Amino acid sequence: MHYQLPPHPQGKLVRVTQGAAFDVAVDIREGSSTFGQWVSVELSADNKRMFWIPEGFAHGFVALEDNTHVNYKTTDYYAKDCEAAIRWDDPKLAIRWPKPEQLIISRKDRDAPLFLKTLETAK
Repeated sequence: MHYQLPPHPQGKLVRVTQGAAFDVAVDIREGSSTFGQWVSVELSADNKRMFWIPEGFAHGFVALEDNTHVNYKTTDYYAKDCEAAIRWDDPKLAIRWPKPEQLIISRKDRDAPLFLKTLETAK
C-alpha cells in the first residue's frame, strides 16, 4: 500500500486499460471517521471503471490477469523522499485480497512497515 507524505501527497485517478485488477484504498487520515478503513473495486478493460483515490489514502492493487495494464493520473509529481508504504497484509487493516496464497509480492512491499508503525514514523 503506497502513498506520499507532505509536501507532495498525491490523489490518483486509476484505471485498467488491459486485463483486470483488484484495487484498494485505505484511509490514513488521522482524525477521520473512516481512519484505517479500506474500500476496493475491480477495475478492468471490460468494465471501464475508474477509481479516485484522494490525498491521505494509501493505494495498492493486485493484477487479476496476466499482462494487466494499470494507468493513473496524479495530483502531484512522484517525490522519492516523500514515498511511504504500509504492509499489504497488515492484520489491523484486514484487507480481503483475492487468492492471497497465490500473490507475487515484491521485496519492498513484503518489507513495508505495519499500518500504525508507519504513521508513528511519519510524525
